[in-house]
Amino acid sequence: MVMSSVSLYLVFLGLLVVERLGELVLSARNARRVLAEGGKELGQRHYRVMTLLHTAFLFACVGEVLLLSRPFPGVIGWAALAVAVLAQALRYWAILTLGYRWNTRILFLPGAEPVTAGPYRFVRHPNYLAVILELFAVPLIHGGFLTAIVFSLANAVLLTVRIRAEEAALGAEYARAFSSRPRFFPGQS
Repeated sequence: MVMSSVSLYLVFLGLLVVERLGELVLSARNARRVLAEGGKELGQRHYRVMTLLHTAFLFACVGEVLLLSRPFPGVIGWAALAVAVLAQALRYWAILTLGYRWNTRILFLPGAEPVTAGPYRFVRHPNYLAVILELFAVPLIHGGFLTAIVFSLANAVLLTVRIRAEEAALGAEYARAFSSRPRFFPGQS
C-alpha cells in the first residue's frame, strides 16, 4: 500500500507533535532545576500567547491542506522539507549547547555566564531562528502558503516582545557577550 502525500504529511506533523510534547517534558525538567538553583522567570503573559500560537499553527497546517485541498507542490515541497529538517537540527544543536538551561520559558540564572558555544558563536538566538524557519517551511511542505504567511507574521510580532523580555532578563553580561553577534542570521549586522 502506497501512502498519499497528504497521509505522509499528516504523519510528519504527528511526529512534530510528539517532538513538541517531548520538548515540553524536557523544558519542565529543566525549569525545576534552574528554579531550584535560584533561577527567575519572566514573560509568563506572552508565554500563553506563544503556546496558543504554536498549537494553532499545527492545526492550521492540517486544516489548510485538508480543507483547501492543497496539493504537494513538488520542488517547493521538497525544499521546504529540507529547511524544516535543518531547522530541527539547529534547534537540537541549541538545546544540546544550553543543556539544562534550555527552556521554552524565559528562565535565567542570575550571575550565570552567558552560553557562547555551539550555534551561539554565530547568532544570539539560534532556537528562534529554528522556529522562524520551521513556521515558514512546515506548511509549505504541502502547499500551506496561507499558514506559512499568517503564522510567520504572527510569530514575528511575538518574537519582538519575547526577545526584548529575554534579553532584558539576561542582563548586561549577556549584552556584552553578544553585542557583536546578529540576532538570527550570521553576517547580518
